[in-house]
Formats: sequence, structure tokens, C-alpha cells
Amino acid sequence: MYQSTLHATRDGGAQCGERARNLVNVRRLQAFAIVAALVVSLRSIEGEHLGSATQRPAFRSGVDVIAMSVTVTDGSRRYVNDLDRPDFHVFEDGRPQQVTFFQKGSLPLALALLIDTSASMELNLAVAQEAAIGFVRELSPADVATVIDFDTRVQVRQGFTSDQGALERAIRQTVAGGSTALYNAVYIALKDLNKTVLDETLAQSRRRAMVILSDGEDTSSLLAYEEVLGLAARSDVAIYAIGLLGREGPGVRRPNEAQFVLRRFAEQTGGRAFFPADAKELAGIYGEIRAELASQYFLAYESNNPRRDGQFRRIAVRVDREGAAARARPGYYAPTR
Repeated sequence: MYQSTLHATRDGGAQCGERARNLVNVRRLQAFAIVAALVVSLRSIEGEHLGSATQRPAFRSGVDVIAMSVTVTDGSRRYVNDLDRPDFHVFEDGRPQQVTFFQKGSLPLALALLIDTSASMELNLAVAQEAAIGFVRELSPADVATVIDFDTRVQVRQGFTSDQGALERAIRQTVAGGSTALYNAVYIALKDLNKTVLDETLAQSRRRAMVILSDGEDTSSLLAYEEVLGLAARSDVAIYAIGLLGREGPGVRRPNEAQFVLRRFAEQTGGRAFFPADAKELAGIYGEIRAELASQYFLAYESNNPRRDGQFRRIAVRVDREGAAARARPGYYAPTR
């Protein structure tokens, strides 16, 4: 009797152990499938960008049209908004380019608003929501925006719309909890912004921008920082990053990695990075971003470099105004075909 019970116990334990191992293997396979799908999707999006002059479609056969938003400020960091096409000079790898399209002011936006809703944002989320809502309320009727929140997972709360009420409701729905999947969120936002390019002509173009609010380092993304940064550099989306990393003082240092990552996203796309010490500063920062977006110029040129080598080409924009400086994305990747 004892031996039968012992054998039954051993058999049952073995079966439980086998089921547990099978469950672990299934979960590993599921996780691997998710990562593989995201990476394949990322490669696909990168390929689409490289095959279409990387930044915008080639609107005329055989011509690479490179479009960008340009911000011009004077020595006092005030926006200069009275320049015209002859005042702009564009250089690609040091070679002058001819500006073929120019527009200042009134060009509508396609905007992705990313809000960190990880557990560490709980104390500041209400203030962040109100600041983001104030930003949305200042959008023009021609602008479209999407609201994306991210913690352990990424959720598109509201797809692209000009309905400010819908955007406000989406922002108010955000709830803090979980870890931080920043890179996944940036990837999804870039993918959605890229979709708005389809069937668009230069005259119908929207400036594309992303505003990220985050309070710490990425802790749970399936995608790597370098891959997402590369995709951002291949887009024509200006990224504005707000790092709510807290005060820096004796014995207290801001997270260096988070600061570095957010600054790089901004630098590589022609945007700006902000690092407020307190959430109360958020409304003012959103206001600064809105003022910059409203003061930008939009221009395009046809690259006179015929090579299809996939190499990075550096862009420099200069203006004929003493003391004024232009800021745009630093370059783009050439197509491969």
C-alpha cells in the first residue's frame, strides 16, 4: 500500500513537473514570437523608408525629394518668422542644393502625443494630463493628433483625429502602473506617423512631430534603443522629448541613461529636449513646443546626389539673417534603389 502511494506520488509529481516545463516552453515560444514579429515589422518599415527616398515619396520619377521642417531663432532665442525662400540655403554633405518647395506658417501638423504611464508617474500624472490637454486645445482645426500611453505595454488611446474632445478624453483615460516601454512606444508612433505620408503630395504635406513625456529609463521594451533611434533618423518626424527626471542636487543625480536617450532622439530628428525639475513646469514646456511648431518653415529640395548607396547624408541649413540660426534634422539615409 505504501509503495503504491509512493509510486502514485512520484508519478503525479513527474507529471506536474512535465506540465510546468511545457508551460515554460510555451511561454518562451510566445515571447520569442512577439519579439520576432516586432523585429520583422521594424525591418519592413525601415525597408519602406529606404525604398522611398527614406523621408518622403519620390513625387516625380527618378527624383529624390527631401522635405523637412526648419526652426529659425535669433541671438535671443526668439523665433524668426519673416524669412522667404531666397533667405534659405541648404547643403547636403557640403554641396549646395536647390530649394524646390517652400512654405512658412499655417502648414498643418500630424502629431503623436506619447505619455509615460508607468507606476513612477502616479504622483505627477494628473498634472501631466492637464498640461497635455492644454497643449491639445491649442491645436488648429487642420491639425490631427494621436494619443499613445506606455507603461509595460503600449496603448493607442486615440488614433489620428482633429477632434479635440476625443483627444482630451483619451488623455484623461490614462492610468499609472507598470514599467516603462519607451522604445516600443516610439516605434509604434513612428509607424503610425509614416502611414500619414501615403498618397501625399508636397503641397498637401503635413509637418510631422512627436512629443514624448517620460520620467525614467526604458525597462521593458522588446525593441533595442539603437534600432528605434535608427528608424527615427530615417523619418522626417521631429521629436520633442520631455524628461521629468526630478531635481538634481547634492547626492541626487538625474538618470544619465534616460537623459541621454531623450536628448539623442531630439538631436537626431531636429527637435528639442527639455528636463524640468518639477511637473508644474510641464504646461510651460508644452507651450514652448507649440510656439516652435507654429513658427516653423517647411521646405524641400531635390538631392543632386544620384547614388543609391544607403549612406547617411548630412544636411545643413543656413539663413541670410545676421545672428540667426536654423535648426533642422541633421541628415537622412539615401535610398538603396
